[in-house]
Order: sequence, then C-alpha cells, then structure tokens
Amino acid sequence: MKRRSYFNPARIGIYAFLISAALFFLLPLYVMLVTSVKPMEEIRLGNIFALPLQITLEPWRDAWSGACTGASCEGIRGGFWNSVAITVPSTILPILIGALNGYALSFWKPRGASTLFGILMVGAFIPLQVMIYPLVRVLATFGLFGSLAGIVLVHMIFAMPVMTLLFRNYYAAIPHELFQAARIDGGGFFRIFIHVMLPMSLPIIVVAAIMQVTGVWNDYILGLVFAGRDNAPMTVQLNNVINTTTGTRLYNVNMAATILTSLVPLAIYFISGRWFVRGIAAGAVKG
Repeated sequence: MKRRSYFNPARIGIYAFLISAALFFLLPLYVMLVTSVKPMEEIRLGNIFALPLQITLEPWRDAWSGACTGASCEGIRGGFWNSVAITVPSTILPILIGALNGYALSFWKPRGASTLFGILMVGAFIPLQVMIYPLVRVLATFGLFGSLAGIVLVHMIFAMPVMTLLFRNYYAAIPHELFQAARIDGGGFFRIFIHVMLPMSLPIIVVAAIMQVTGVWNDYILGLVFAGRDNAPMTVQLNNVINTTTGTRLYNVNMAATILTSLVPLAIYFISGRWFVRGIAAGAVKG
C-alpha cells in the first residue's frame, strides 16, 4: 500500500496561506517593536523595517512615566491604573450577573422568560453610538457622569446581553436531571447556583472574562465620554500622547506607548487561549 505523502500540494498550500496571513498581521507589530527601541536619529533615516543599530529603552521609560498628555507629562502610567480600576469591576460584575441570568433562564424558567430574554437581546443589536447621549443624560441626572462608578455601570450595561447569552447557551448543554437532583436534595436558587453550577462553569467564565477584559481594556469611545479626566483609561491617555505635539513628534515613544497599552490583552490571550477555544466550543453546543 502506497504511503500517503505528508507534504501534498493541498497541505503545502494551506500552510503557505496561513503563514502568509500570520506574517501580514504580525508585520505592524514588528514595525512597532523595532521602532520603539530605535533612537530618533535612526528613525529619521526612513527604513522602518530595518533592525535597530543601537537599542535604547529610553522611549519605553518616557512612554510610561514621562510622555506629555496635554499640559501633564506623566506618561500613560496613570491611565494604566485607571484601566485596571475600570476593568476589574466591569469584568467581575457582568459575569456574575450574566451567570445568574443564564442560570435562571435555563433552569428556573420564570414566567415570561423568553420575552425577557428577547428584550435583553435587542439591546445587543442597538449601536453603541445611539445609546451614548441618553446615557450621558441619565448619568448626569444621578451625578455619576465622569465618575469611576459611571463608566463601570456603562460597561456593565453593554456587556449584559452578551454575558447572558453566553451563560444561557452553556447551561442549556448541562443535563436538566442534574438540576432536578439538586432540587430533590433541597437545594434552593442560590445554593444550586453556587455549589453546582458555578464549579462547572470555569470554561465559559474564562471565555467571558477574556471577552470582557479585552473589550473594556481596548475601549476608547466610552472611556473618552464617560470616564472623565481623572479616570481616563489607558487608551484615552495613549491618544493624548500621540496627538500632543511639543516640537518633534517622537515616533519611538508613541510606538512604545502603543505596545504598553496592548500588553494586557495580548498576555491574557497567550495565557488563556486554550481555555477560550474550549469554552466557546462548550457554549455553542445548544442555543
């Protein structure tokens, strides 16, 4: 029997396409990285793809703690801690509420559950830009506009439909007999949720956390509108660094600031990538 060749034309074509696509998407990251460690004298030579002749980390130090954002020259360090303060509650609270919603809709099925779920899903299809002005008015009325609590609340509102959908689909794949057995043993709403459902929900929790952390961390428009100057996230600070010109535009500092801003989402994907794929597959079994 003739052994099948591993390197057949179809397989070679697939690998060639995948490698080309990967290189295409990695090229901007390469340019950013090499530019961020070049002195300005080398950057002015014009070859953006050339490796640095002299490596310097001064642009990274300036981006973190010395770059100017308007009248302030404190870099994006403050924006980093603001992003942490926004992202942590904006991730934990929507996941917790979304898990409760999905659990209730999948197992307890209160009266009008389908209607409530449909109304909630409508919110997922309303463009974000349409909701900005009404939210500004509402938050201003309650004194939350420009505050940390206000921007966290806004992120929770926009995350709720997706979080509910993720957990509802995930719990729909769990055998209903497990829930019935817990009910027979005397388990109530929260007891079953905490002791039975949550321990089984790690894959979808990881998926939800990755989606929410990257979404909140990379957000610009909501942070610009709702966070206020004192709570401006890292993306807003990055925009201020890049668009603040006092003399020469420092491309190496701008590139370093951009990479620093994207490090958290990249680290999360590299660390939790396999959990993300596993959780997505588990949550897509039933809808």
